[in-house]
Amino acid sequence: QIPIGTEIEGMNILGLVLFALVLGVALKKLGQEGEDLIRFFNSFNEATMVLVTWIMWYVPIGIMFLVGSKIVEMEDIVLLVTSLGKYIFASILGHVIHGGIILPLIYFAATRQNPYQHPDALCFISPCSVSSSATLPSMIKCIEENNKVDKRIS
Repeated sequence: QIPIGTEIEGMNILGLVLFALVLGVALKKLGQEGEDLIRFFNSFNEATMVLVTWIMWYVPIGIMFLVGSKIVEMEDIVLLVTSLGKYIFASILGHVIHGGIILPLIYFAATRQNPYQHPDALCFISPCSVSSSATLPSMIKCIEENNKVDKRIS
């Protein structure tokens, strides 16, 4: 059975993005009259970033307690430690390959410069590969401070 557009549940993301773009263009077209609303949205964005930063700092504590409760419930701790060790090793190896080989190759292909001479530039590429919106504040800070990208662009 093929679903029809009206039968699909969920948000209309495309409509929301289009509305945001059109509203931004309209506010900029208003000139000085639209500046108040633009300043409001900028302040709202800054407040949201502060909230996301707070969440990023306190979520690991909650996750620690969730994981701790599962560890206490386990019967075979040796199996847990070996499985967790394999997972940690695979994760670190993946990060080393991605951050030490793949990202520098992308940087070199895009800029034709040695990526190891500019390690700060890699933080511009690295968060782009992360799908979590929780990384946005650190990505924006890294882009603005280390790579001197204008705040309006970041």
